[in-house]
Amino acid sequence: MILLVTTVHILVCLGLIVVVLLQTGKGTDMGAAFGGGSSTTVFGSSGAGNFLTRLTTGMAVVFMLTCLTLGYFAEQGTSSSVFDSVAPQTQTSPQPAPVAAPAEQSTETPTASPASP
Repeated sequence: MILLVTTVHILVCLGLIVVVLLQTGKGTDMGAAFGGGSSTTVFGSSGAGNFLTRLTTGMAVVFMLTCLTLGYFAEQGTSSSVFDSVAPQTQTSPQPAPVAAPAEQSTETPTASPASP
């Protein structure tokens, strides 16, 4: 059953790509009115617009249904998580770094030597 739904899903994905690429943009109608060359397409200047729109809608509905079905099957297949198989680690507090004693300062004050004349 999963194989059938996956196959239908892939075929609908490819079909959606083709159907969307076959549709003309909204700005090409004006060019066809002035002899822009898009009137020489396979379906004519506006012949397949309604058909391709309905086909896109139908394929989108099938795509959504296969997505939901595959998601449902994916949930039913697994009952455990990756985290279930990992053993919990004990949390150890890091040892603080040893604090170095401050350097001793000399208590002697330098004396000024008498100035020689």
